[in-house]
Amino acid sequence: MSMSPISGEPVPPNGDAAAAVEAPPPSAQRMKAVTIGAVTKSLRQEFPDISISKVRYLEDQKLLTPRRTEGGYRVYTPADIQRLRTILRLQRDEFLPLRVIRQELAAGRTDDAEVAPVTTPPDSRGSRRAAVTVKGPASLYSLEQVLEDTQADPKLVKELEEYGVIKGDNRSGVLYYDETEREIIRAVTELARYGVAGRNLRVFRTSADRESALLQQILAPALRSRNPERRKEAIDTLENLAAVTAYLKHLLLIRDLRQITS
Repeated sequence: MSMSPISGEPVPPNGDAAAAVEAPPPSAQRMKAVTIGAVTKSLRQEFPDISISKVRYLEDQKLLTPRRTEGGYRVYTPADIQRLRTILRLQRDEFLPLRVIRQELAAGRTDDAEVAPVTTPPDSRGSRRAAVTVKGPASLYSLEQVLEDTQADPKLVKELEEYGVIKGDNRSGVLYYDETEREIIRAVTELARYGVAGRNLRVFRTSADRESALLQQILAPALRSRNPERRKEAIDTLENLAAVTAYLKHLLLIRDLRQITS
């Protein structure tokens, strides 16, 4: 009996060397490269705003380099999916701009979580911060749902409305709030534990209004464009600039707090 040059194992009597090569284990089959559509589907539960166009935009920004088939289709390996998850979490949880994310990745930044098979989307129910995006429309929640989810004091929510920090949507006498306002209420509830009241948050409201006006001034022509591609690119840029301004505010705050503690 001859030996297989591939595995070193004996070749079956019929001489079929291919039969001597063991099939890859099921785990290896599950971890094969997948299409961009499968990637977005697997991550949508954790990142509801993910889309094929957004992943392609990250590729255009040289943050992702998926392999392409001979037919030109993108295919993503488990390492590519983990890198994408890291990018999306840095955008969502740390408000980092793409330039900083690129530096973080170059320095070896990655999530500690293992790569899950793309057929099993991660459970994001334990995530503290919801994914928030400038793209709409957003889901709506009743006041009762918001109070149950955030454990906020109803008086605090009413105070936030009085000072213009949030704006509920009154539909047939029932107030509804979107994801962004729900997360605002959650954040303010944490601040309220330290004695911060709704009237103290007007400075944040004023600052946000000024920043929004600045970004609108920068991107107004593109955002009003009738060209769908140009408008989509402008929205993606708007989200990136929003992350840049948030990161800048964070740095300025840290600088001032450092002076207090020094």
